Amino acid sequence: MMGDQAEKLRELVRRAPKVTKEEPVVEIPAEPAGPAGRTIVVTSGKGGVGKTNITVNLALAFAKRGRKTLLFDADLGMANVDVLMGVHPPHSIADVLKGRKTLAEVTMWVNESLGIVPGGSGVTELANLEPAMLDSIVQQLGQLESQAELLLVDTGAGISRNVMNFVLAGSEILVVTTPEPTAITDAYGMLKEIDAHNPEAHVHLLINMAESETEARSVASKLTMIVERFLTLKVQYIGCIEKDPHVSRSVLQQSPFFLAHPQSVASRRLNLLAGSLLAQQEEAKTASGGFFSRLVGQIFRRDRS
Repeated sequence: MMGDQAEKLRELVRRAPKVTKEEPVVEIPAEPAGPAGRTIVVTSGKGGVGKTNITVNLALAFAKRGRKTLLFDADLGMANVDVLMGVHPPHSIADVLKGRKTLAEVTMWVNESLGIVPGGSGVTELANLEPAMLDSIVQQLGQLESQAELLLVDTGAGISRNVMNFVLAGSEILVVTTPEPTAITDAYGMLKEIDAHNPEAHVHLLINMAESETEARSVASKLTMIVERFLTLKVQYIGCIEKDPHVSRSVLQQSPFFLAHPQSVASRRLNLLAGSLLAQQEEAKTASGGFFSRLVGQIFRRDRS
């Protein structure tokens, strides 16, 4: 069953429309491959800002550039990476935690450059595992993490304890917001939490669903100015994605817009975002140990305190 689902995605990749001369897609040469194990945690203060859609398409953009990428769905309440990809994996990481499957068995490799770890509510059980099982899980996660150059972690929205466990385990974080006032307020709330517990994190800010680049830059400027005034955290505006009807159309079609509409405004911006993140490979600070090892430590510190 999983093989059939993965083949559907492979077919999408093969059938993706070619770039035409009339409407060229912005192309940024891929940077030389950097050290393995870079983790980017994608999060937001508010739901509905397009966070998961950005993560899915960003993973595809990295994979298209030949970067071996692993996409981990860490939205415990509403894991939906599979929905946006148009697949229905029969197993998730919850099956791993319950001892029914190995991590390798639940990971869906779309092609040699992109793997997906389906999410599940069982992730919260990490804090209650016996030491021997916990050690086994961490080893499996670490082995899988080492197979990819880039690990993208899609968290849930908000600042609940479960979400913050994943966010605070990351040394590099992409915060997604929109120009909507409530979204900006909630994004600042997320940044305050990061500042309070992990002020050394390398944080990027992406403005999604903007009317224009001018609006996005204005929103980012105001938000970063407030951060600089009241927090010690360093936040870098890394770009925007304007409103694009191709995005909502792709969601309904359960086909990532980067594949279904590669010439769209959203795909061009997404391609720029991927290039900007890869160009900063050398600047990304890697914390000691793998992401999943830090996640376990984070869960034990926060959930058992």
